[in-house]
Amino acid sequence: MMMTSSTSDKPLVELTKGLNGLDKVVLREVRGSSAEVYLYGGQVTSWKNDHREELLFVSSKAIFKPPKAIRGGIPICFPQFANCGPLESHGFARNRFWSIDKDPPPFPAATSSRAFVDLILKPSEEDLKIWPHSFEFRLRVALSPAGDLMLTSRIRNTNTDGKPFTFTFAYHTYFSVSDISEVRVEGLETLDYLENKERFTEQGDAITFESEVDKIYLSTPTKIAILDHEKKRTFVVRKDGLPDAVVWNPWDKKAKAMADFGDEEYKHMLCVEAAAVEKSITLKPGEEWRGRQEISAVPSCYCSGQLDPKRVLLGS
Repeated sequence: MMMTSSTSDKPLVELTKGLNGLDKVVLREVRGSSAEVYLYGGQVTSWKNDHREELLFVSSKAIFKPPKAIRGGIPICFPQFANCGPLESHGFARNRFWSIDKDPPPFPAATSSRAFVDLILKPSEEDLKIWPHSFEFRLRVALSPAGDLMLTSRIRNTNTDGKPFTFTFAYHTYFSVSDISEVRVEGLETLDYLENKERFTEQGDAITFESEVDKIYLSTPTKIAILDHEKKRTFVVRKDGLPDAVVWNPWDKKAKAMADFGDEEYKHMLCVEAAAVEKSITLKPGEEWRGRQEISAVPSCYCSGQLDPKRVLLGS
């Protein structure tokens, strides 16, 4: 049992049982924010602010039962994003059991957070049959004192045959929103994007939603803002080592076609995913790649009746 105590009666880091008896780690910060990470998939399934409001979307029909991936939260897409290769969609990391990493190598930058967990995934014999490469995937999930959620992935090529390997990657983050028709995404204006493998250029001054969206934005800034007009809340995604950003909402037809997704739930979620898709990453034996995502939720500021995201995007 891994426990890190806090000044309150509940520990900062606690290993406990989740749905269907699956192991999960609960992270808590003293001010009241929390996160939950299932060892199945190495998947964050909850992130709450200090008012105990849930900030991530998990479908009411999500199946917490292997081998099905959990619908919502932050699935890890590795070693393949979507159908960009021969493996099952989004690869296999999201439906494998990860272990708690008792002795992770040191992080280059110290974090002020004491509420964090280090997980590790190594390939099984079965994994090596479908993707014949030896790797170590280390994932740190941390909650900052201010309640920001940080995910850092470190993937190392541990092949002994001298062979490099190539992969694509995404943090498939499902944000909880009040009403998708009231949401706008700032920071991706004028950028090129891929849709059904064709390349286009974004024309709008902000991305808004009135139908299905499934786009991979290329060479994106390190900061993207998701403005929820009704909640007066802005999510800020900061990313490092992840040049692309995927924006996805299935809308009504696709929602109805998914068994593990409620028919009307598309109205209350939006995926904005820090990703490396267009240019795949190649690692030689011994090389390590690092990709980081930090998400925060801040009150939206108003300017002449409109949300003013510029302060968010240009601020710290």
